[in-house]
Amino acid sequence: MDKSGDATQTEIEAAVFRRLVRHFRERTDVQNIDVMNLAGFCRNCLSKWYVAEAADRGVEVDYEAAREMVYGMPYAEWKAKYQK
Repeated sequence: MDKSGDATQTEIEAAVFRRLVRHFRERTDVQNIDVMNLAGFCRNCLSKWYVAEAADRGVEVDYEAAREMVYGMPYAEWKAKYQK
């Protein structure tokens, strides 16, 4: 990959992350267990990774807040609406 600078690469990676999160929010028919079985990670994993990466940078992020960011709503609400 031709690097046009660290900032540009970071912007691209951030955009890809936002696109992945948006995709998960739109695909409420896809259950976490299905993603976990096929890909080895799920929405909850993304939330945990977000919390861990924030902590590595000295920023405290609550796990439930991270899940809300990934799910687009409180997890309990998403679970009641979409989990089968």
